[in-house]
Amino acid sequence: MSTKRVLTLIFSGIFAILIILAALTSWYIVDESEQAVVITFGHADDTVSEPGLHFKMPWPIQKVELLSRETFSLTFGYKLDENGEIISNESETKMITGDENIVLTDLVVQWKIADPEKYLFNSDDPKAILHNATSAAIRSVIGSSTIDEALTDGKAQIEIDTRELITTLVNNYDIGINILAVQLQDVEVPNAEVRAAFTAVTDARETQNTKENQAEKYKNEKESEAKGEVAAILSQAEGEKIARIQQAEGDVAVFNSLYEQYVQNKEITRSRLILETLEQVLPNAKLYIMNDDGETLKYLPLVPNSSTNPPLTEGSNN
Repeated sequence: MSTKRVLTLIFSGIFAILIILAALTSWYIVDESEQAVVITFGHADDTVSEPGLHFKMPWPIQKVELLSRETFSLTFGYKLDENGEIISNESETKMITGDENIVLTDLVVQWKIADPEKYLFNSDDPKAILHNATSAAIRSVIGSSTIDEALTDGKAQIEIDTRELITTLVNNYDIGINILAVQLQDVEVPNAEVRAAFTAVTDARETQNTKENQAEKYKNEKESEAKGEVAAILSQAEGEKIARIQQAEGDVAVFNSLYEQYVQNKEITRSRLILETLEQVLPNAKLYIMNDDGETLKYLPLVPNSSTNPPLTEGSNN
């Protein structure tokens, strides 16, 4: 075989390999939980977050770095082995409080990649930077707190302060990481007896808070009942007041009406008032109007439903 033919076969094979390599490296797939950074000759050109099949220039012109968009968890002070068991790192967890006591503190930092380009190119190991920032932040916060705050009711504030400090440090390093939350796992003292004493203090404070909440609830219930009773009494009194006023106004109106009739015809009004009063005082009595000589003059029934009339006596007309 001639040299020329050998060279032709070699170049043909190399060309075929390049064609196959270009075909295999000209596309990539982005999952729903991923984001991709397209790198051209070592420079980040674009970030792709839409899932699906995408195309690019073949390697070595362009390459793709796939990064997760999910939330990561950084454990500080312990780690989990292959069996899921906790392995504590006492050298990390041992800290000194502001009142010069030793506590063991471990926590979890939840974070995610906010800027893929900065995460890839602004540092060699962003996870190590985050770990160091977490160590500096929690030690600073614990060093500014008392042992009582660290072991009892100051944990929530410690978490808030630690998250703010880690966020400040990470933003200063500009490594494209966003801190979501900081959760303390365990804060305890090395000595078992001291730990038991602080546990008893914590239980006593929780009991105190429970009793205070129950007392406040009972107080609010009694105040609500008393306010309801007061409102009911006031409403009833207001109703009686309005009823009395209306009754008085009605009586005055009736009196004024009677007075006007009395002024116009005193005798008739006087007689009618006498008859109405007698009807109220003696509702079942039958009244007769007699003349002066004792003979019956006329029968005037004051009971509306009475249908029986007494017989007329002598001297009666009609």
